[in-house]
Amino acid sequence: MSEPTGKYSITMPRDIAEAAKARSGPSGLSSYVAAAVARQIERDNLSELIAVAEAEHGPIADEEIQSLRDQLHEARARQPRGGTSAA
Repeated sequence: MSEPTGKYSITMPRDIAEAAKARSGPSGLSSYVAAAVARQIERDNLSELIAVAEAEHGPIADEEIQSLRDQLHEARARQPRGGTSAA
């Protein structure tokens, strides 16, 4: 079951609105915009979490970030192709 919805009026640049409308597909512009806003909220929450963690533990060194990126790349390379998972 989906969450309750409300009707809102927003203003955005016409070119952005037209591009979103063209990409929205059968679910419609409202659904497309809602998904985009939800992703932005997730990013904002993550940025806040990172700021709190860095304030408590200090910033993450570039070398640590690169090491984790390398590990992720290696793990992805070991996964079977085809998009299926053993869940």
